[in-house]
Amino acid sequence: MRIREIAPRLTFQDHVVPTEVKIELVQRLLDAGVRAFELSSFVRPDLVPGLADAEEVFATIPRVPGLSLGCCVGNTRGLARAVDVGANTASFLLSADEDFARANIGRSTTESLAELERMAAFAADHDTVLGTYIIFAWGGPNGPARGGEDLEPLARRLLDIGVDHWILADSAGYAAPPQIRELVTAATAHVPHENLTVQIHDARGMGLAALLPLLELGIRNIDTSLAGSGGHPAMRGTQGGGVCTEDAIQLLELCGIPTGIDLPRLIDTANWLADEIGAPSKGFLRHTGAVPETAKGTFSFQW
Repeated sequence: MRIREIAPRLTFQDHVVPTEVKIELVQRLLDAGVRAFELSSFVRPDLVPGLADAEEVFATIPRVPGLSLGCCVGNTRGLARAVDVGANTASFLLSADEDFARANIGRSTTESLAELERMAAFAADHDTVLGTYIIFAWGGPNGPARGGEDLEPLARRLLDIGVDHWILADSAGYAAPPQIRELVTAATAHVPHENLTVQIHDARGMGLAALLPLLELGIRNIDTSLAGSGGHPAMRGTQGGGVCTEDAIQLLELCGIPTGIDLPRLIDTANWLADEIGAPSKGFLRHTGAVPETAKGTFSFQW
C-alpha cells in the first residue's frame, strides 16, 4: 500500500507560510516513514502565491531511499519546471467540471485536453512521468454526482492522448462506498490498477468509509492529507481538505495492511501542523489518540 501525502501542496496552496515551515513538515513526515509526496505545484505564482517557492522546496528535500516526489502542473511550462527539479511525477490539473476548470486554470475541459496533448509530446522525451488529475471525478463542486458512464468519453480521450496514469479526486466529497466502487471499476477497465491513484476529500464525512472499497478493489495508491488539512484558492470558504492521513493509517493498520508509517510520530506532526499554520484541521486521532496496541487484534484484510 502506498500512501501519498498531499498536504505540502493541498494545504499550502491555500495557506501561505514560509518555505522553512514546508521543509520542516516534509522532514517530520520523512522521519515518520512517509516516502511519497505531492510536494508542490508549478503554476503561475499570481494564481497560487502560496506555492511560488516550488523550486526551492524541491531543491531542499533530502533524497532518501524509496522517495517519490510528485507535483501538479497546468501547462507545458509548468511541466518543464517539474522536469528541471527532478520531479518523479507531474499531474496535470484536469477538471471534470467545466465551471471549476475555467475558475481554476482559465480553460475549458476541452481546451485543457488540448494542452495535455501538447504536454504528453514534451513528456515523451523526459524521465518525469506525466499523469493527470480528474478533479471532481464523482461530481461537484455544486453540480450533480457523476458515475462510470460520465467517465467514459474522458477516459477514451486521455488514452488517445497517451496519458494512462490517473488521479481520481473526489474533490467535493460526494462518494460513499457504492459510488467509489462504480467509478473505480469503470476506470480500471481502461488503465491498470497500479496506474490509478484515488484521492478522497472528506467534505461530507464519508472519507474513511470510502477507503475500504478501494482495498477490496485492489487499489494500492491512495492520497491523503495530514490533519485533513487543505483548501483551494478557487473555492474560498469550502471544506477543501483531503481525508486525514493519520486516521487513514490507523484504519489500514487495523485492517492488517502495513504502511511502514510510524503512527505516533504522524499524530505529533499533525498536531504540530495544526498549531503552526492555524488552519482548520480535521481528524480524530489528534484528539483521542490511537487504539492501544493490546486492543488491535490480529485481523488481516482479504485482498
